[in-house]
Amino acid sequence: MRLNCLATGNNMTHTLTLTLQPYLQLMRLDRPVGTLLLLWPTLAALWLAADGLPPWYLVLIFTLGTFLMRSAGCVINDFADRDWDRHVERTAERPLTSGRVSQHQAMLLFAGLSLTAALLLLFLNPLARWLALAGFAIAVLYPFLKRWTYLPQVGLGAAFSWGLIMAYASVQGRVPPEAWLLFLASLLWIVAYDTLYAMVDREDDLQVGIKSTAILFGSADRLMVGVLQLSAIITLLLLGQRLGLGGFYYLGILSCLGLFAYQQYLIRQRKPDACFKAFLNNVWVGFSLFAGVVLDTMLQFQLQP
Repeated sequence: MRLNCLATGNNMTHTLTLTLQPYLQLMRLDRPVGTLLLLWPTLAALWLAADGLPPWYLVLIFTLGTFLMRSAGCVINDFADRDWDRHVERTAERPLTSGRVSQHQAMLLFAGLSLTAALLLLFLNPLARWLALAGFAIAVLYPFLKRWTYLPQVGLGAAFSWGLIMAYASVQGRVPPEAWLLFLASLLWIVAYDTLYAMVDREDDLQVGIKSTAILFGSADRLMVGVLQLSAIITLLLLGQRLGLGGFYYLGILSCLGLFAYQQYLIRQRKPDACFKAFLNNVWVGFSLFAGVVLDTMLQFQLQP
């Protein structure tokens, strides 16, 4: 009897997993890289804004918000690209374009994720709430930019970096100049790594008519990625100087610079697999920034009288 119950339970679990799997894939839960790319700089902004350890509830809210909005962004992106993804080898089997999830189901999932994220705004101040509305509009607009402009990566950079502005607003109740410096550094970095991502699909994108910075830059792609990466480093150095940050912060920036150099080595022949590996490596860039910020601000916090 017990064995039959266990077998029934296992079968139900297996059935539930198969039922949920397309939705989990649509949210990219099987690929957490995008969430980490969004999370590390957002947490770094919280620590910088607080000049030390931020309130625990803000860390929780922004962590959950990052997960929810990244998932919602993936859903709306796949909805926008549903007719194009089937023509690209890497995306042809995504749940929406392959028919495993309907358009109606995808939009219900997007609405559910967005509304859940909106509930988190109840715990933030009015300025952060208004900024969240602007950030939501940017996130929804981004997937459609690749139809109109060769700079959709800039839209992604703005959408991904908006959480940094919200972090400052949530901690300080204002958006100081250093918040915009961090926003700029993040935007430059994101345009660089999303260009690496676009280099993977460049040939397919050219065939189906999708626009990207990888296509815009053409044979100057490696140079332009390098310029963007170096510009991000310079902006982060200016930020550190403005805030009077110390050695740990600059060690973190030095680590970012070394990782950028490694990425340039990876893409030297522009092979798609190598470009994708270089893109994935940016998770460590974000972590290096976060670790440098946390160690430096926490040390300064401990040294305060």
